[in-house]
Amino acid sequence: MIKEFIYQPPTKPYLEVLYEDKDIMVVNKPSGLLSVPGKKIEYQDSILYRVRQKYADAQAVHRLDMGTSGIMVVGLSKTAISNLGKQFMQRQTQKVYLAKVAGCLEQDSGIINLPMRTDINNRPYQIIDFEHGREAITYYEKVLVNKLQDFSIVRLYPKTGRSHQLRLHLQQIGHPILGDHLYADEKNFLRSKNLCLHAAALSFYHPISNEKMQFCSDVDFLTELNLKVDINILDKDIPNI
Repeated sequence: MIKEFIYQPPTKPYLEVLYEDKDIMVVNKPSGLLSVPGKKIEYQDSILYRVRQKYADAQAVHRLDMGTSGIMVVGLSKTAISNLGKQFMQRQTQKVYLAKVAGCLEQDSGIINLPMRTDINNRPYQIIDFEHGREAITYYEKVLVNKLQDFSIVRLYPKTGRSHQLRLHLQQIGHPILGDHLYADEKNFLRSKNLCLHAAALSFYHPISNEKMQFCSDVDFLTELNLKVDINILDKDIPNI
Protein backbone atom coordinates (compact mmCIF):
# COMPACT_ATOMS: atom_id res chain seq x y z
CA MET A 1 0.00 0.00 0.00
CA ILE A 2 1.31 3.46 -0.93
CA LYS A 3 1.94 5.57 2.13
CA GLU A 4 -0.40 8.56 2.17
CA PHE A 5 0.88 12.00 1.19
CA ILE A 6 -0.64 15.38 0.44
CA TYR A 7 0.63 17.39 -2.53
CA GLN A 8 2.05 20.58 -1.10
CA PRO A 9 4.71 21.71 -3.60
CA PRO A 10 7.40 24.06 -2.31
CA THR A 11 7.17 27.64 -3.58
CA LYS A 12 10.42 29.22 -2.35
CA PRO A 13 12.22 29.58 -4.61
CA TYR A 14 9.38 29.43 -7.10
CA LEU A 15 11.70 28.53 -9.97
CA GLU A 16 15.47 28.18 -9.50
CA VAL A 17 16.94 28.83 -12.94
CA LEU A 18 20.55 27.76 -13.49
CA TYR A 19 20.72 28.68 -17.18
CA GLU A 20 18.36 30.22 -19.72
CA ASP A 21 18.41 31.25 -23.36
CA LYS A 22 15.74 31.39 -26.08
CA ASP A 23 15.86 27.61 -26.61
CA ILE A 24 16.44 25.94 -23.25
CA MET A 25 16.02 26.49 -19.54
CA VAL A 26 17.96 24.48 -16.96
CA VAL A 27 16.41 24.42 -13.50
CA ASN A 28 17.05 22.90 -10.10
CA LYS A 29 13.86 21.04 -9.17
CA PRO A 30 13.07 20.78 -5.46
CA SER A 31 11.83 17.58 -3.86
CA GLY A 32 8.05 17.56 -3.66
CA LEU A 33 7.34 19.31 -6.97
CA LEU A 34 6.06 17.42 -10.02
CA SER A 35 8.04 17.64 -13.25
CA VAL A 36 4.90 17.96 -15.39
CA PRO A 37 1.26 18.65 -14.52
CA GLY A 38 -0.82 15.76 -13.24
CA LYS A 39 -4.29 14.88 -14.53
CA LYS A 40 -6.17 16.40 -11.59
CA ILE A 41 -6.46 20.16 -11.18
CA GLU A 42 -4.77 20.02 -7.78
CA TYR A 43 -1.70 18.53 -9.45
CA GLN A 44 -1.19 21.23 -12.09
CA ASP A 45 1.64 22.99 -10.29
CA SER A 46 4.92 21.60 -11.63
CA ILE A 47 8.24 22.61 -13.18
CA LEU A 48 6.64 22.70 -16.63
CA TYR A 49 3.66 24.73 -15.38
CA ARG A 50 6.00 27.31 -13.84
CA VAL A 51 8.23 27.52 -16.92
CA ARG A 52 5.16 27.95 -19.17
CA GLN A 53 4.19 31.09 -17.30
CA LYS A 54 7.08 32.70 -19.19
CA TYR A 55 7.37 30.37 -22.22
CA ALA A 56 3.94 29.09 -23.24
CA ASP A 57 5.29 26.54 -25.73
CA ALA A 58 7.81 24.93 -23.37
CA GLN A 59 7.88 21.13 -23.21
CA ALA A 60 9.52 18.66 -20.85
CA VAL A 61 12.11 16.45 -22.55
CA HIS A 62 12.73 14.25 -19.50
CA ARG A 63 11.29 13.91 -16.01
CA LEU A 64 12.27 13.42 -12.40
CA ASP A 65 10.00 11.72 -9.87
CA MET A 66 8.08 14.16 -7.69
CA GLY A 67 10.26 13.32 -4.69
CA THR A 68 13.54 13.50 -6.60
CA SER A 69 15.33 16.83 -6.57
CA GLY A 70 17.93 18.17 -8.97
CA ILE A 71 18.83 19.21 -12.49
CA MET A 72 16.24 19.32 -15.28
CA VAL A 73 16.42 20.84 -18.76
CA VAL A 74 13.25 22.11 -20.47
CA GLY A 75 12.93 22.78 -24.20
CA LEU A 76 11.56 26.20 -25.15
CA SER A 77 11.46 26.01 -28.96
CA LYS A 78 10.20 23.34 -31.35
CA THR A 79 13.70 22.58 -32.64
CA ALA A 80 15.17 22.39 -29.14
CA ILE A 81 12.39 20.13 -27.88
CA SER A 82 12.89 17.68 -30.76
CA ASN A 83 16.68 17.67 -30.50
CA LEU A 84 16.80 17.24 -26.73
CA GLY A 85 14.16 14.52 -26.86
CA LYS A 86 16.33 12.55 -29.26
CA GLN A 87 19.41 13.02 -27.07
CA PHE A 88 17.62 11.52 -24.06
CA MET A 89 16.09 8.73 -26.12
CA GLN A 90 19.42 7.82 -27.71
CA ARG A 91 21.30 8.06 -24.37
CA GLN A 92 23.55 10.88 -25.54
CA THR A 93 23.04 12.67 -22.24
CA GLN A 94 24.81 11.82 -19.00
CA LYS A 95 23.10 11.83 -15.61
CA VAL A 96 24.61 11.36 -12.17
CA TYR A 97 22.53 10.99 -9.02
CA LEU A 98 23.38 10.98 -5.33
CA ALA A 99 21.32 9.20 -2.70
CA LYS A 100 21.26 8.76 1.06
CA VAL A 101 20.36 5.13 1.72
CA ALA A 102 19.69 2.90 4.70
CA GLY A 103 22.50 0.73 5.99
CA CYS A 104 26.23 0.57 5.40
CA LEU A 105 27.29 -0.35 1.87
CA GLU A 106 30.04 -2.94 1.91
CA GLN A 107 31.19 -2.84 -1.72
CA ASP A 108 32.98 0.25 -2.98
CA SER A 109 31.15 -0.04 -6.30
CA GLY A 110 28.99 -2.39 -8.26
CA ILE A 111 26.53 -2.93 -11.09
CA ILE A 112 22.84 -3.65 -10.53
CA ASN A 113 21.34 -5.43 -13.54
CA LEU A 114 17.72 -6.25 -12.76
CA PRO A 115 14.99 -6.02 -15.45
CA MET A 116 11.88 -4.11 -14.47
CA ARG A 117 8.25 -3.61 -15.40
CA THR A 118 5.19 -1.88 -14.01
CA ASP A 119 3.17 -3.83 -11.45
CA ILE A 120 -0.08 -3.59 -13.40
CA ASN A 121 -2.10 -4.65 -10.35
CA ASN A 122 -0.46 -2.14 -8.04
CA ARG A 123 0.44 1.04 -9.92
CA PRO A 124 2.66 3.06 -9.73
CA TYR A 125 4.93 0.37 -8.25
CA GLN A 126 7.60 -1.17 -10.44
CA ILE A 127 8.76 -4.76 -9.92
CA ILE A 128 11.65 -6.97 -10.96
CA ASP A 129 10.65 -9.44 -13.67
CA PHE A 130 13.32 -11.56 -15.38
CA GLU A 131 10.83 -12.92 -17.92
CA HIS A 132 8.86 -9.85 -19.02
CA GLY A 133 10.83 -6.91 -17.60
CA ARG A 134 12.81 -4.37 -19.64
CA GLU A 135 16.56 -4.05 -19.24
CA ALA A 136 17.51 -1.83 -16.29
CA ILE A 137 21.16 -1.25 -15.35
CA THR A 138 22.66 0.98 -12.66
CA TYR A 139 26.31 1.49 -11.74
CA TYR A 140 26.91 2.70 -8.18
CA GLU A 141 29.82 3.95 -6.10
CA LYS A 142 30.06 4.30 -2.35
CA VAL A 143 30.83 7.89 -1.30
CA LEU A 144 30.47 7.79 2.49
CA VAL A 145 29.36 5.40 5.22
CA ASN A 146 28.13 6.46 8.65
CA LYS A 147 28.07 3.35 10.83
CA LEU A 148 26.85 5.22 13.90
CA GLN A 149 23.73 6.51 12.16
CA ASP A 150 23.46 3.51 9.81
CA PHE A 151 23.36 5.23 6.44
CA SER A 152 25.45 5.55 3.31
CA ILE A 153 25.83 8.14 0.57
CA VAL A 154 25.98 6.54 -2.85
CA ARG A 155 26.67 7.93 -6.33
CA LEU A 156 24.54 6.48 -9.12
CA TYR A 157 25.15 6.29 -12.87
CA PRO A 158 22.05 4.84 -14.58
CA LYS A 159 22.61 3.33 -18.02
CA THR A 160 18.88 3.00 -18.59
CA GLY A 161 16.12 5.32 -17.45
CA ARG A 162 13.27 3.14 -16.27
CA SER A 163 10.59 4.62 -14.04
CA HIS A 164 11.68 4.30 -10.38
CA GLN A 165 14.84 2.47 -11.49
CA LEU A 166 17.22 3.83 -8.87
CA ARG A 167 14.68 3.54 -6.08
CA LEU A 168 13.81 -0.08 -6.85
CA HIS A 169 17.39 -1.15 -7.60
CA LEU A 170 18.68 0.19 -4.29
CA GLN A 171 15.82 -1.41 -2.41
CA GLN A 172 16.59 -4.72 -4.11
CA ILE A 173 20.20 -4.73 -2.85
CA GLY A 174 19.01 -4.02 0.70
CA HIS A 175 19.64 -0.26 0.84
CA PRO A 176 16.36 1.62 0.28
CA ILE A 177 16.55 5.38 -0.13
CA LEU A 178 15.62 7.27 3.01
CA GLY A 179 12.24 9.01 2.74
CA ASP A 180 10.99 6.76 -0.08
CA HIS A 181 7.23 6.38 0.41
CA LEU A 182 7.00 3.60 -2.18
CA TYR A 183 9.97 1.27 -1.70
CA ALA A 184 11.37 1.89 1.79
CA ASP A 185 10.01 0.15 4.87
CA GLU A 186 8.14 2.35 7.36
CA LYS A 187 11.21 2.99 9.53
CA ASN A 188 13.41 4.19 6.69
CA PHE A 189 10.57 6.13 5.05
CA LEU A 190 10.20 8.13 8.26
CA ARG A 191 13.93 8.86 8.57
CA SER A 192 13.62 11.79 6.14
CA LYS A 193 10.83 14.23 5.31
CA ASN A 194 11.95 14.16 1.67
CA LEU A 195 13.12 11.44 -0.70
CA CYS A 196 16.92 11.53 -0.43
CA LEU A 197 17.56 11.16 -4.16
CA HIS A 198 19.15 14.04 -6.06
CA ALA A 199 19.87 14.48 -9.77
CA ALA A 200 23.24 16.01 -9.01
CA ALA A 201 24.70 16.50 -12.48
CA LEU A 202 23.55 16.52 -16.08
CA SER A 203 25.35 16.93 -19.39
CA PHE A 204 23.87 17.28 -22.86
CA TYR A 205 24.55 19.07 -26.13
CA HIS A 206 22.94 22.43 -26.76
CA PRO A 207 20.19 21.72 -29.31
CA ILE A 208 21.16 24.68 -31.52
CA SER A 209 24.89 25.33 -31.05
CA ASN A 210 25.82 21.69 -30.27
CA GLU A 211 28.01 23.01 -27.43
CA LYS A 212 28.45 20.54 -24.57
CA MET A 213 26.54 21.80 -21.55
CA GLN A 214 27.26 20.59 -17.99
CA PHE A 215 25.41 21.48 -14.81
CA CYS A 216 25.46 20.37 -11.18
CA SER A 217 23.69 21.31 -7.96
CA ASP A 218 23.97 20.67 -4.24
CA VAL A 219 21.26 19.40 -1.93
CA ASP A 220 20.58 19.57 1.82
CA PHE A 221 21.31 15.93 2.66
CA LEU A 222 24.81 16.43 1.22
CA THR A 223 25.64 19.91 2.50
CA GLU A 224 24.72 18.88 6.05
CA LEU A 225 27.56 16.35 5.74
CA ASN A 226 29.91 19.02 4.36
CA LEU A 227 29.78 17.39 0.94
CA LYS A 228 29.54 19.35 -2.30
CA VAL A 229 28.68 18.16 -5.79
CA ASP A 230 31.69 18.39 -8.10
CA ILE A 231 31.01 18.88 -11.82
CA ASN A 232 33.90 16.46 -12.47
CA ILE A 233 31.64 13.54 -11.54
CA LEU A 234 30.41 13.79 -15.12
CA ASP A 235 33.89 12.86 -16.32
CA LYS A 236 33.97 9.65 -14.31
CA ASP A 237 35.25 6.71 -16.34
CA ILE A 238 32.64 4.11 -15.48
CA PRO A 239 32.62 0.47 -16.61
CA ASN A 240 31.15 -0.31 -20.02
CA ILE A 241 27.70 -1.26 -18.85
